[in-house]
Amino acid sequence: MTHQRDGSSQVAVNLPELLVRVDNDHDLLCELIGTFKEEFPHLLQPLRQFVVRGDLKNVEATSHALKGMLSVLSVTRAAELAAGLEQIAREGKTSGLIEALALFESEVADLLPELDGYTEEAKP
Repeated sequence: MTHQRDGSSQVAVNLPELLVRVDNDHDLLCELIGTFKEEFPHLLQPLRQFVVRGDLKNVEATSHALKGMLSVLSVTRAAELAAGLEQIAREGKTSGLIEALALFESEVADLLPELDGYTEEAKP
């Protein structure tokens, strides 16, 4: 099962790790992905606004929530980038936030279609 976003990108989701995490329960996998797909846009859009406004408290909180959600789905690189955003905000810095957000958004750009592919493959 190979999911690549483009020739130079790695797979966003560590599927073997995720399947172990859900004990190969494809129904649970689909449920987790469904919940993520509902919640993710409701965090990403405000995160953009918080970064633009320099609202560090909310950048930190939202990045923390995204880091947790991504970690649960074994989306390791994106979770690390969310942690980076969280750390920049925690340190009270505004420089580097826009660049960090751009890296994060680039990493998650094709995540939802990738997750859709996994739910399709999980169907009996």
